[in-house]
Amino acid sequence: MKIGKFLFLPLALMLAFATAALAEPQTTCPVMGGTITKKLYADHDGKRVYFCCAYCDGVFKKDPQKYLDKLKEQGQEPAVVPKG
Repeated sequence: MKIGKFLFLPLALMLAFATAALAEPQTTCPVMGGTITKKLYADHDGKRVYFCCAYCDGVFKKDPQKYLDKLKEQGQEPAVVPKG
């Protein structure tokens, strides 16, 4: 039994990192699902989340983690906030 756990942990870690590496850049609005525009965005915890319309910005700000999780479930990754 211990051998099974010993083999399972590295496999689980490898799959977790592979899934994160396969995330695509954000293409859809996490609130309404429309096509994003790079002119409409909100920065949260070092991530830049784009929206399809100004309405979605306000909705996102009420519960950012909900929408970040939604993007993750869709295999999309928000952009990193540019330095500068």
